[in-house]
Amino acid sequence: WDKPDPGGSSGINAEYGGKGRGRQVIAVARTCKLIFIVLDVLKPLGDKAIIEKELEGFGIRLNKSPPNITFRKKEKGGINLTQVVPQSELDLDSVKQILGEYRISNADVVLKEDSSCDDLIDVIEGNRVYIPCIYVLNKIDQISIEELDIIYKIPHCVPLSAHHKWNFDDL
Repeated sequence: WDKPDPGGSSGINAEYGGKGRGRQVIAVARTCKLIFIVLDVLKPLGDKAIIEKELEGFGIRLNKSPPNITFRKKEKGGINLTQVVPQSELDLDSVKQILGEYRISNADVVLKEDSSCDDLIDVIEGNRVYIPCIYVLNKIDQISIEELDIIYKIPHCVPLSAHHKWNFDDL
């Protein structure tokens, strides 16, 4: 029997006929050193958000670096939290609560940067991959020069026209 697809009906599995091929795509993506995501320049933000959300759900973090958090389980001694820099989101109570969700009652946690709850969860889970990503925005022949100037300011994006072979040099 098939387990439900965490990506839903509009995700990567749907793109590959809903037959579970999306899992193969994700497995390959987890091993990559660089990911190119090709988007239509006329509707890039919606598609980009969907793809990023789905990859996040599978433990792939695009254009991020691993959190600077040291986490070490131990046999006894409770939860020890060391904050090297002031924290805006995490304190001892929230760290204890998160660790409690994982049934961890003895651990040393060192926060070496201002970290979020999601950062701590990523470190505890330990199965996240951090991969650089370049967003290729295709069909720039269908937008104005002013819109193209705005797109050039978006980080990690390369606008091009595959049809006219424009801007392949930037890739």
